[in-house]
Amino acid sequence: MNNQYLDVFLEEAKEHIENLNKYLLELENNPSQEIVDEIFRSAHTLKGMSGTMGFTQLLELTHEMENLLQEIRSQEISVNEHIIDTLLKSVDILEELIHDVEEHGQEQERDIHMVLQMLKGKKAIGLDEAKVTPNENEENYVFSFNEYEERIIRKALEQGLYIWRVKVTLVDECLLKSARAFLVFKNLEAFGDIIKTEPSVQDIEDEKFDNEFTLYLITSKNKNDISQALSSVSELKSVDVTSVEHNSIAVRKIESDKEQNSLETVKTLASRQKTSKGTNGVRRTSKTLRVDIERLDNLMNLVSELIIIKTRLEDIKDNNYQAQRETIEYLERITSNLHDAVMKARMVPIENVFNRFPRVVHDLSRELSKKINLIIEGAETELDRTVIDEIGDPLIHLIRNAADHGIEYPQERVKKGKPEHGTINLKAYQDGNNVIIEVSDDGRGIDLSSVLTRALDVGLTSAEQAKNLKDYEIISYLFEPGFSTSSEVTDVSGRGVGLDVVKTKIESLGGSIETSFIKDKGTTFQIRLPLTLAIIQALMVLVGNEKYAIPLSSIRETVIVTKDQIKTVQKREVILLRGNVIPIIRLNQALETEKFDENQKELTLVIVKKGEKNVGLAVDDLIGQQEIVIKSLGKFLNDIEFIAGATILGNGEVALILDINKLV
Repeated sequence: MNNQYLDVFLEEAKEHIENLNKYLLELENNPSQEIVDEIFRSAHTLKGMSGTMGFTQLLELTHEMENLLQEIRSQEISVNEHIIDTLLKSVDILEELIHDVEEHGQEQERDIHMVLQMLKGKKAIGLDEAKVTPNENEENYVFSFNEYEERIIRKALEQGLYIWRVKVTLVDECLLKSARAFLVFKNLEAFGDIIKTEPSVQDIEDEKFDNEFTLYLITSKNKNDISQALSSVSELKSVDVTSVEHNSIAVRKIESDKEQNSLETVKTLASRQKTSKGTNGVRRTSKTLRVDIERLDNLMNLVSELIIIKTRLEDIKDNNYQAQRETIEYLERITSNLHDAVMKARMVPIENVFNRFPRVVHDLSRELSKKINLIIEGAETELDRTVIDEIGDPLIHLIRNAADHGIEYPQERVKKGKPEHGTINLKAYQDGNNVIIEVSDDGRGIDLSSVLTRALDVGLTSAEQAKNLKDYEIISYLFEPGFSTSSEVTDVSGRGVGLDVVKTKIESLGGSIETSFIKDKGTTFQIRLPLTLAIIQALMVLVGNEKYAIPLSSIRETVIVTKDQIKTVQKREVILLRGNVIPIIRLNQALETEKFDENQKELTLVIVKKGEKNVGLAVDDLIGQQEIVIKSLGKFLNDIEFIAGATILGNGEVALILDINKLV
């Protein structure tokens, strides 16, 4: 029964984890009752959700967090560094447990004993004088809900809906009690949503109840409608319908003397869940996306337009070319708008990724004994969901790199006339069809001589070549696999597996990364990403008899040059374009296709860019600009050199998409 709500649970749980991290960091800097209340609310809701789903470890851990937070709320104890560290450690374990559920569909056994003792044992967290007051005299309320249920109910009441408590009593001689209950459920579900039952749905299905059961219904129907709907069900002795109001709702709490019984119940549920799932631990989750209702309405309107066009095409006579042309033009406009609408529906704010970084920087500050502030700008910038899911790890690498290599120790910063606290800026903004993400710091910058020395040591360049290297070419060595300027390996860096991973991941997303710095002022890493990975504008070109697509975002211009303009420098063909030397790559050679016509007097070049580097791709002919849908080549053809994917053209032909990051 609970498995069908697993996706919802995971989505909600991740939000609460984000909130816990966010407000705990705020609490450390600015202790206040409001922040404590927010933390308590998230922990309490997560506890209720975990109990409902049958996750015992999550339930036990959040319950102990809640006890500690309640003592803070009642001012029995005050917030200190030990408490913050204990709660942050608890959140880390919660995140691991939730990750286990996401991967395996159920909890995995983890050692949570130590953190539980830290939460329970006051001496362990520096609270010698704290007193624990058990909840002994809790009131018994008519309508008792967990916070998860309460939130749904209050939201429904705010929207003007009714919440009905429907108590159904069956006749004493009723034989098929579960069948009668099913009919009750079926009739009421036509009116709205059943959010809770007493006893549980499973117990009702198994006939583990006497002659009474209760359910709570959210609906727009009145009391008479409810009673009338159940009048057709036979063998019902009575139906009692009671209204649930704001002032009659109470949040259910677990009393300390009943905790064991509650946990045993949950363990039973968890056991049933495990049995129904099997032993293979198959992941039951699916990716979800929250979409603004207005965007869905827009999509619906556009689909309606498509239906109108379909009808119009069916009515057009074969020889009416004017009507055909007008309809096709109309269809083109609608499909373009539909594409934009779908792309917008896939867009999510980048804050979904950025929200995790304050905690990362907080932990790095402690680990490195540095004082670091994180400033986030442009978190509302939207990016395609597929890109959002992949961009987190590269950004973490860059932030860790900035904290370790960029930001100086406090005493070193003071000597340089800087404030003790270093600053890492994380900024996002849209630039045309791209999103720019900048990670910058106000640290020591990049020591080019140190980078060059290291490059010489590992054999990436020779002493003679090093004399003619430009700054950006020296910086590019930072992105080589295994390259590191650190003299020692730490938990944060020094292994040479950071920036090369960043570059590989960014380029796999169709993006690029550039680096700039000012000595003793700081370093900036600028990531340029496409808004979407699904549909792009591309220039179609002909190489031999094959058609290829070049992403328009990578193209600077197209030029036609004569044979006389082509020079040879260091055994490589180049042209001089407005004072800049542009290397030439003949695509027929790189892609191993048919050779160019040797008698050609002119050469068509597509000038593409990669950071500060420009290259001319020699093609046989330009076909034109086209909007293409990117298709994967599949796992067996995924590693073909210079190819990023494929697209299907209007005539059914397949054209390969060139990977500019690997070509240049």
